[in-house]
Amino acid sequence: MKIPILWVSVSALATFAAPALAQDHSQMDHAKMGHDMATMSAATADNPAEGSGTSRLPGNEGAMHGLHLPVAKDWMVMAHGYVWGVATDQSGPRGDDKTYVQSMAMLTAERQFDGGRVQFKSMLSAEPLMANRGYPNLFATGETAGGEPLVDRQHPHDLFMELAARIDVDIAQDASLFLYGGPVGEPALGPSAFMHRGSAKLNPEAPITHHWFDSSHITYGVATAGVSTRQFQLEGSVFTGREPDEDRWDIEKPRFDSWSVRATFNPSPEWALQVSHGFLKQPEFTIHPDENEHRTTASAHYANGKGLTAMAAFSAKNRDPGSTLTAYLLEANWDIDDHHTVFGRIENVKNDELFPDHDDPLHEVPLRVSKVQAGYAYRLPLTGPLNLALGGTVSAYAKPNALDAAYGNNPMGFTLFAKLALGH
Repeated sequence: MKIPILWVSVSALATFAAPALAQDHSQMDHAKMGHDMATMSAATADNPAEGSGTSRLPGNEGAMHGLHLPVAKDWMVMAHGYVWGVATDQSGPRGDDKTYVQSMAMLTAERQFDGGRVQFKSMLSAEPLMANRGYPNLFATGETAGGEPLVDRQHPHDLFMELAARIDVDIAQDASLFLYGGPVGEPALGPSAFMHRGSAKLNPEAPITHHWFDSSHITYGVATAGVSTRQFQLEGSVFTGREPDEDRWDIEKPRFDSWSVRATFNPSPEWALQVSHGFLKQPEFTIHPDENEHRTTASAHYANGKGLTAMAAFSAKNRDPGSTLTAYLLEANWDIDDHHTVFGRIENVKNDELFPDHDDPLHEVPLRVSKVQAGYAYRLPLTGPLNLALGGTVSAYAKPNALDAAYGNNPMGFTLFAKLALGH
């Protein structure tokens, strides 16, 4: 168990160093600190913010804040992460209840040089300590546990969520070429992953549309090249199409058998618009071993710079052979003031994996379901970059009558959570 101990050590370092670093920051030259913050994320209000992988967010989402570690000259090193305790109760015949912990730790190092910059990015999670069946999440599907498809569950994340590097080289004023890649990363496909979006930062549940929009955010083997300006980014990736297997502690074999392209437009600090398309070779190898997938996504992110962030998105995945399954997502987060936040999510998805038993009459029958979720959180700043959020959510569903026998007439979902975060 040496690897979990490493993750805990990184988190502990960040926690105990917070007061000291907060004091150091108060003594720093404010202009330099602002420059360092912009350097880490390549974002100001006039420039796009960085999401997961190479994705972009509105400039008004701002720099990713965390614990800045003065470890070497000319390098900016930042730690960021969270530990999220959640208790959930999902009703109906397929419902379940569980208390569990989600976690993520990020360590990023960046250095600017004459004509560009270089970044080293790592992201780890202790969620493999959770059972492979993950946590209850009605109408969610994707991946397996014990060789069986996960249905009405959200799988835990792998230990290694990202181990990658990026280099940007200036080619003109406000324009650069970049290369990104590594053994674990995210290809240029879809919007920023849900845990990196401001519109979902306090929602404790993964979207039930996760495997339509951002299931590739943990990919074993990624190489991306692109060109970037303040308003436009065009990029392409080669990567491994197969989703992670059940061994969540290791680094899997890269295959580089899939590809994607993505175009992003940031017309103003308030907006980030993206459209992408990709070919994924056997993404759900255990469940659909003979099926490849063509996936198309489009999304619009909004941030007003005054506490409101939102995203609207569409995705279509076309199995080959198989049918085309579409999904829609709308989510928002509003920090009303320094303490109070309300957030919500509306999803609609066409899913043919709700009945994996081949003898079931609804096996591989596409069924369209909707989820409406609302939540509230009370935020408490602690010390330095540490903060705590306490809250809860309630969820309701709309579904065809054919699902009443399996799910009941009116299934509901309830959660309570406490999120301890280093930065935001």
